[in-house]
Amino acid sequence: MFTGIVQAQARVAEIVARGEVVTARFVFPQGFLSGVAIGASISIHGCCLTVTHAQGDEALFDLVPESLARTSLKTLKAGDLVNAERSLKFGDEVGGHILSGHVDTVATIVRQERFEHSRVVTFQVPSDLIKYIFEKGYIGVNGASLTITQVDRAASTFKISLIPETLAKTTFGAAHEGDLANIEIDRTTQAIVDTVERVLMNRKDA
Repeated sequence: MFTGIVQAQARVAEIVARGEVVTARFVFPQGFLSGVAIGASISIHGCCLTVTHAQGDEALFDLVPESLARTSLKTLKAGDLVNAERSLKFGDEVGGHILSGHVDTVATIVRQERFEHSRVVTFQVPSDLIKYIFEKGYIGVNGASLTITQVDRAASTFKISLIPETLAKTTFGAAHEGDLANIEIDRTTQAIVDTVERVLMNRKDA
């Protein structure tokens, strides 16, 4: 589990395809991997990955076809930066909201409004998922816990306002229109929406 508070940006050092599995090597800031064990979970751009090897400030992760198909990790190349967060420990402060690291879909950045110190970014998601996205609700975007500021259900888009701290600490500061982003829907919201739909359907069929 993760909190959605991005702790570091990691750089892709190497991507190697071995059959259907892709092995990715990342370089992390000094000290980020301190005490990390083989088998530990680290959120990479919102996707929960397992450490298969770690030495110094580098770690390896294997990406299976399911992860490649469902996330933007399939587009990674050497030199790219990604958001990283180590897994939550009991007793840690939850500054964002609980994330599982299980990506629901990939969104596209369709617009960016740049201001002097902040930015408003518009993301487009598949139409079947917009029902889970609500103004002032939480959403995980590339592993960052963010608050939704506006939703356009007809266009299947939502907006996020990014403060200077978020722009500086995450990869959003270097994002461009057309970039892809991993999305994790808030599980509580999803459960409520699905339950209400099921109840209403049962009443209709009764």
